[in-house]
Amino acid sequence: MSTHDLYVNGPQDPVWEVPASGAARFSWDYDDGRERLLALYQKGKDKQWDGAKRIDWELDVDPYDPLGTPDEAMTLYGTRYWSKLTDKDKGELRKHYTSWQFSQFLHGEQGAMVCAARIVESVPDLDAKFYSATQTMDEARHAEIYSRFLHEKIGMLYPVNDNLQGLLGDTLRDSRWDMPYLGMQVLIEGLALAAFGMLRDTTDKPLPKQILAYVMQDEARHVAFGRMALRDYYKQLSDAELREREDFVIEGCYLMRDRLRGVEVLENFGIPKAEAEQFSEQNEFLHLFRKLLFSRIVPCVKDIGLWGKRLQQAYVDMGVLELGDSNLDLLMAEDEEIAEELDRERFAQEETARVTEVAEAIAEGAGG
Repeated sequence: MSTHDLYVNGPQDPVWEVPASGAARFSWDYDDGRERLLALYQKGKDKQWDGAKRIDWELDVDPYDPLGTPDEAMTLYGTRYWSKLTDKDKGELRKHYTSWQFSQFLHGEQGAMVCAARIVESVPDLDAKFYSATQTMDEARHAEIYSRFLHEKIGMLYPVNDNLQGLLGDTLRDSRWDMPYLGMQVLIEGLALAAFGMLRDTTDKPLPKQILAYVMQDEARHVAFGRMALRDYYKQLSDAELREREDFVIEGCYLMRDRLRGVEVLENFGIPKAEAEQFSEQNEFLHLFRKLLFSRIVPCVKDIGLWGKRLQQAYVDMGVLELGDSNLDLLMAEDEEIAEELDRERFAQEETARVTEVAEAIAEGAGG
């Protein structure tokens, strides 16, 4: 079965072409480079992993309750539609929402892979090219994993959200070499980390928890890379150049806050778009997600030096300005620790199983 057969509403064209702009830059300076960035590059090499082996794909997933989502978290809960849904309908709704969420993760990871490759091509510094090459591999692995989860465990895909596609297009069409960093590493990765983290911390299902935790471990390095590179570069820009970047951030933040809500899922269940948007806006879990979304983005934006009055006012209007003082390093350290703890738990279980197997073999031999 092809992927096209699994789409709820198939994309009009299986290939999306974004015209390339900007220069490919070579560096003939092969000196060591920045120590911090090279250390991150070394970590990127050390932390490579195989999604086919590290993740336990034998774990069962109920496609009608893939994440263990409680009723209260469903957008339709408490509306006039909810009481009309049968248990089968509710299972279908959970399947569609998970498909929509993980499909956007998949499309975003492909976008991240293309952006990372674009950074390799366009960034002027060799140490940044080195790290971006490891990130390109990371993003390919993430796309592979989300694709496998959707194909094998859910059996359904959603096309890319129009607004996510628009943000990806704006990021890739810009000829300035720093824009893939800003659009992808700061905005789209920030959005992804918030969504990944919310699901990782609320699901009681082991397979999606593994996937989300291990992907987030990689993303912690990616955000650190973007912060290092942009912080150094933005110190050199004029006020006018910084204002252009801030305008891009403001527009992207409003877009992500207001347009990525899964409304298309409810539309597929026959609910008019206006009602679907209203129900989404009233959902308290969407409000929590938005707060988590900006907990990753706002401190990163402030850290890289984009903190002009217009940007601060936009964050005041969104009610998230105070998040600029959040400890982003602590959040990233926690992401890494959660993934490592899952590894320790799994290794301990495997070791226990091996010990039991050996003991049973010895007992069987003695009895024989």
